[in-house]
Amino acid sequence: MMNEKNPVVVFETTKGKVRAEIFEQEAPITAKNFISLVEGGFYNNLTFHRVEPGFVVQGGDPKGDGTGGSNKTIQLEIVPKLKHNIGSLGMARAQDPNSASSQFYFVTGEASFLDGQYAVFGQVLDDGMEVVSKLKIGDRMQKVYVEK
Repeated sequence: MMNEKNPVVVFETTKGKVRAEIFEQEAPITAKNFISLVEGGFYNNLTFHRVEPGFVVQGGDPKGDGTGGSNKTIQLEIVPKLKHNIGSLGMARAQDPNSASSQFYFVTGEASFLDGQYAVFGQVLDDGMEVVSKLKIGDRMQKVYVEK
């Protein structure tokens, strides 16, 4: 873990469980928005609607097609030391840099060209990427919660 003070979020998916450190200390705007959605049950039963092998697995859209979000957007938060590495969590957004709301992605391959363009706010822990690598379009996050 990067910082013991950071919360850990658990994604219980149809393919297994993924734990991720959420960088609340390092990327507070993005992390707090994400945690607040998690705590409100926003992500429960949503699907992964975009899977690009060797790049990203994306979810968090209540419409399930990449066009939806929550009722709130946040400003783009770029933290130079937080890079798009395999296992990073990033916030998806539309063309407007300050349009991120609820959609997020797991990085599964080379994605350094996203650095400085999209907010990184977490990192998959342990062997969670084995589960992420099995996710297909339509797989669900049955339950997403903050680990106590």
